[in-house]
Amino acid sequence: MVHDVLIVGGGQAGAQAAISLRQGGFTGSITIVGEEADPPYERPPLSKDYLAGEKPADRLALRPLAFWAERNVALLLGQQVIGVDAAARCVTTAAGSTLGYGTLIWAAGGHPRRLPVPGAELLGVHAIRSRADVDRLTADLAGATEVAIVGGGYIGLEAAAVLSKAGKRVTVLEAQDRVLGRVAGEPVSRFYEAEHRAHGVDVRLNVRIDAIDAAAGRVAGVETDRGRVPAQVVIVGIGLIPAVEALAAAGAATSNGVEVDDHCRTSLPHVLAIGDCAHHTNPYADRAGIRLESVQNAIDQAKVAAGVILCQPAPYRAVPWFWSNQYDLKLQTVGLSAGHDAAIVRGDPASRAWSLVYLRAGRVIALDCINAARDFVQGKALVEAGLAGLAPDPSLLADSSVPLKSLLGA
Repeated sequence: MVHDVLIVGGGQAGAQAAISLRQGGFTGSITIVGEEADPPYERPPLSKDYLAGEKPADRLALRPLAFWAERNVALLLGQQVIGVDAAARCVTTAAGSTLGYGTLIWAAGGHPRRLPVPGAELLGVHAIRSRADVDRLTADLAGATEVAIVGGGYIGLEAAAVLSKAGKRVTVLEAQDRVLGRVAGEPVSRFYEAEHRAHGVDVRLNVRIDAIDAAAGRVAGVETDRGRVPAQVVIVGIGLIPAVEALAAAGAATSNGVEVDDHCRTSLPHVLAIGDCAHHTNPYADRAGIRLESVQNAIDQAKVAAGVILCQPAPYRAVPWFWSNQYDLKLQTVGLSAGHDAAIVRGDPASRAWSLVYLRAGRVIALDCINAARDFVQGKALVEAGLAGLAPDPSLLADSSVPLKSLLGA
């Protein structure tokens, strides 16, 4: 059978592509092939509300199951695509099935990077990527008092906040000299380190993981270059490996993900790629290639891909944004801070409601807003204006009593 649009990946990107096609009037057949057994659901709550037990599984669903049937979107779940034949316009699954396509949308996301150390496969070592991952983690946590988290990025710190609140003794092990080092400036990193330590989390920086110890076949601790950390559960949050092996084998151009143009087209004919696995040139990354792991990127690239199929092409130009909930702190980021040459603290961090504004050549390129939703909303326009060359007065940026929207004409 040939599917007019075959979508590989049942996450946010794949689901949005199907939704946008139907909303745009597409009447051909649409099939989503998902590696997980679950229909499309939200991933961001997994390390927050779902891990905390505050959001049940049925509330993770992006749409009710009936929604897909009503819109004639077929779901082939629990099936992994392992091969692509671009010339024959078909894919093969691990179960040996062959699925033909008119257009292929690759939205397969990625898989958690594993620790390259002895003991990494022990029982009690977990990642947080799927609902099943968190269900297994939750079952293990019931008998654990000590938890080691490898990686001080969003996932690791969100899990640390949840588990410390649940009464676990949590140790965060970060290889760099600060947490959030890949995504935020030093003032934000130090602020979050202090917050986690105030909540009882042992945050250790500049740490090398040498091995994971076992006792009776399960995790018992983590060996580091600075001593042993006892733990009955280890959570590894050290990044994502984009799931593009099948596309690469088919001849697609790949680097840190599969290369796509500003219409989400890969180098293979009739194959588009979107979401966490798509490496693209982003105007907000100073035209550098980047791969974005965010709901915003997934949704916006899905709409771009749908537009191509609907013969209504529009290039991807969305401003990146992200968020992270830890304790009573809501971090909202707009823009991309990599490559900034200056950063301005806006407001008082001691108030726990402040922003860090990132500049390059005097232009605002990003903001990290902590419990400062107004800055986040108004800062988006400043980031967009910065692309056109606007360079606001730094002293006004630093003054939290001055609304950011008033600087658009400055």
